[in-house]
Amino acid sequence: MPDGLPQQPQSGLGKAVRSLREEANVDQATLAARAGLPPSLIGEIESGRSDPTWGDIRRVAEALDVTLETLSELAEEYEAEKG
Repeated sequence: MPDGLPQQPQSGLGKAVRSLREEANVDQATLAARAGLPPSLIGEIESGRSDPTWGDIRRVAEALDVTLETLSELAEEYEAEKG
């Protein structure tokens, strides 16, 4: 992280995770269990309150059975809609 710049959670990432999770027809607790993460973290990611590590993002993508590229592209689409 560059000096003096706070990390900004990505709301597009949260929307992408929520969308893919709902498409997979699983709840947050199930996704968390599949990813080996706390359910609270999934909620924080989806709400845009968390800026997860790459490792956590990778685990979420694997648990959703999508590639990091797919998750990233969808997140970018949602981010672009904001602007």
